[in-house]
Amino acid sequence: MSADFELELLSSGWGLIEGPRVDEHDNFYFSDVPNGGVRRRRPDGEIEVVVPKRRGVGGMVLHADGGVVVSGRNIQHVTDAGSEVLFAPDVAGFNDMHTDAQGRVYVGALRRNPFDESSADVPGELYRINLDGSAEVVYGEVRLTNGIGFSPDGTRLYHSDSIPGRVWVSDVDGDVVSNRREFVRERQVPDGLAVDVEGGVWVALAEGGRVQRYTPDGEPDVAVPVPDQFVTSVCFGGADMRDLYVVTGGGTDDGGCIFRTRAPVTGVPTPLAQVRPSL
Repeated sequence: MSADFELELLSSGWGLIEGPRVDEHDNFYFSDVPNGGVRRRRPDGEIEVVVPKRRGVGGMVLHADGGVVVSGRNIQHVTDAGSEVLFAPDVAGFNDMHTDAQGRVYVGALRRNPFDESSADVPGELYRINLDGSAEVVYGEVRLTNGIGFSPDGTRLYHSDSIPGRVWVSDVDGDVVSNRREFVRERQVPDGLAVDVEGGVWVALAEGGRVQRYTPDGEPDVAVPVPDQFVTSVCFGGADMRDLYVVTGGGTDDGGCIFRTRAPVTGVPTPLAQVRPSL
């Protein structure tokens, strides 16, 4: 696949941007990890606060009942009416998340503070939050959890693990996730990711200044150069799911930026979350 990418700068001056999502009305959601808050950029360019102040939101999905499910010190569903805690085990926090076709939430746990070099290097886990609010460990030994996504047919789970510089892939058969193995070895720190309808995996490289697409066989394909080395995440949106949004962590004087370009292939939509608090 070959493509030329022209990046449109939509917004700048933020801190470390994470959790990009686009809803059915083409509103773009994003978090500012160190400065706090989740915001929504409307198609006319106006930006409004959706979740005030909350820091550490590394991942986000939209919910079928409205509002957003956000990570941080716990997992919360936040709507205009208030917020509900969905999951709050004894961990340091949570980072990226994604949903499967049933609307269950897959989210990576942190057992160390990634911004504190003195904190112990304790691996975390990948959790699945079920529709009834129960949760279970999918697997452990994740050193720095980041982007999560599924293949178009839902039979493969991709997961960035930034410290070892790996994107893992596992087989998915119903509730069973097995055979975790190396999909990509990347020295430029894999971060957020998104998947397209051809099975290509688009990975933000947090020390690479680009988004790199890998074929379903794990071979590097097209790359999207970004004018900031610190590329944190990526997602698809737009009426045809070919708008590619790229966010950064503020590695330049422009601060964290939101860019948009056009992809040569359609992205896989992220299903709405269907999880609700356990009684």
